[in-house]
Amino acid sequence: MEKMKGHIAILMANVIFGLGVPVTKSLLTDWVTPMGYMATRCVGATILFWIVACFLPREKVERKDLATIMLGGLLGFVISQTLTAEALKYTTPVYFSLVAALTPIAVMLLAALFIKEEITTLKMVGVALGIGGALLMLFMSWTGGAGTSGSNDLLGIFLAILSVLTWAVYLIITRKVSSKYSSVTQMKYVFLISTIVTVPIALATEPQQALYSSAWEWSGVLQMAFIVLFATGLGYFLIPYAMKFLRATTVSIYTNIQPIVASLVAMAVGQDIFTWDKPLAAVMVLVGAYIVTMPEKAEAGK
Repeated sequence: MEKMKGHIAILMANVIFGLGVPVTKSLLTDWVTPMGYMATRCVGATILFWIVACFLPREKVERKDLATIMLGGLLGFVISQTLTAEALKYTTPVYFSLVAALTPIAVMLLAALFIKEEITTLKMVGVALGIGGALLMLFMSWTGGAGTSGSNDLLGIFLAILSVLTWAVYLIITRKVSSKYSSVTQMKYVFLISTIVTVPIALATEPQQALYSSAWEWSGVLQMAFIVLFATGLGYFLIPYAMKFLRATTVSIYTNIQPIVASLVAMAVGQDIFTWDKPLAAVMVLVGAYIVTMPEKAEAGK
C-alpha cells in the first residue's frame, strides 16, 4: 500500500511537470526572463511551504542533513530549473521533454560512477538507445533538418542535458534524507535557499519582466499561478514524498510521462510541429529508459 502511494504521487508529479513545460515556454516567450521566472517560483513556494509547516508537527533537522537538503535545493532546483528555463528559450517543448526522459539513464550512469552500482549488459543496451535518441535530436538540430522550430535547438538541447544531469545528482544525494523528513520540512529549506540565491539576481532584470509591469494580463498571471502552485508547490511536495517509498531509479522512470504530456499539449497549442525525428527519438529514449529501470530479479518487488 505504501509503495502504491509512492507510485501515485510520482505519477501526479510528472503529469504536472509535463503540463508545466508548454506553460513555461509561454511565460518565457511573453512575460518573464528565465531568472524572473525562477525567482517568482522560489518566493511563491517558500511562502507556501513555510505557511503549511506552521500547521504541522515541527521536525528537528540535523545539521549535516540540512546541508544536504540545501545542496539538493541548489542543484535540483536553482541550477537544474534555471537550465530548464534557459533551454526552453531556445528549443521546443517536445525536444526538451525528450531530453528530460533521459533522467533514469543519467541517474544510473552517475550512480555507477559515484557509488559503483553495477551496470549489466542489458542496461548498457538501454543506455546506448537513450544516448542514440539524444544524438539524433542533436544531429537534426545541428543540420536544421526535419523542420526544427526552436530559435537555437542545438543550444537548447545542450542546456537541457545539463539540467538532466544536475537533477540526477539531486535524486542521488537526497535519497537518504528524503526517507528521514517530511516533504514539507525538506521543501521549505530547499526553496528558502533558492529564494536567497535567485531574488537578488532577478531584481537586476526587473525592467524586462512584462508580467510585473503595466503590460500584465490575467493570462500571464494564471500561467504563473499554475507554475507556482502546481508545478512547484505540489510537484516538489510529491517527489520527496514518493522517494520515501521508492528507489531513485523507480522515481526517475516516471519522468518518461513528461514528454508524452508536454508534446501533446505543445503541438495542440502550436508551440511545436510534428516531424519524423521526434517519434523516432522518443521511441529510442523511452525504450532505453525502460530497459535501464527494469528491476533486477532480486529487486523485482521494489
